[in-house]
Amino acid sequence: MPVSRRRRGRAATRSARAGTTINTTRRKGTNKFYLAASILIAVLVIASFAFASISGGGSGGASNTGSANGYVDGVGFQIEIEGDTHVNEGQDVTYNSAPPASGNHWPIPARCGFYEEELPDERVVHNMEHGNIIVSYNLTNEVEINSLKDALDDIGLNNIWGVTRAYSEIPEGQVALSAWGVIDFFPGVNADRIDKFFETYAGTLGPEGGIPC
Repeated sequence: MPVSRRRRGRAATRSARAGTTINTTRRKGTNKFYLAASILIAVLVIASFAFASISGGGSGGASNTGSANGYVDGVGFQIEIEGDTHVNEGQDVTYNSAPPASGNHWPIPARCGFYEEELPDERVVHNMEHGNIIVSYNLTNEVEINSLKDALDDIGLNNIWGVTRAYSEIPEGQVALSAWGVIDFFPGVNADRIDKFFETYAGTLGPEGGIPC
């Protein structure tokens, strides 16, 4: 029996309504999904900014570089920062202390290691700019020199942060430790004192602190 136009029209209307309801439900479900995803992304972004603020923006402690603000009372003593400009290789620089603990310097630092010859102040000051520790010694007794080598061999940080050099600008029999803005002196070899200095300052001071040698 043929279906009347009225029935056919009603059926079409019901189908259209049903399709609209299904599509609307799907759209609502999709919108909720995107809304939840957007909220999650926003939360993650805000959290990342908050973490960066707390940790100093990932600067690796840069707030202490360029000065001796990381100085620890009782581990060496602070001296005034003199400057941090590169000068031409071979150019002489006058420093306020011997050994210096900051100041203008040559463009190329020394490699880590134990040097039985003297290294120029202008070179090792660049090392301190990078956060390295300089051990300067004026020891004439071979036994004391070997004792200093042994003490440094037992300090793991010395392998990547330490430059040791002979240095005639300090009194004979003395050892000096220097980091950016901090110096320590003592007679002979004091292994515990050297180790403490490395533990406290290696990699932490200097305008470019955190660069191993």
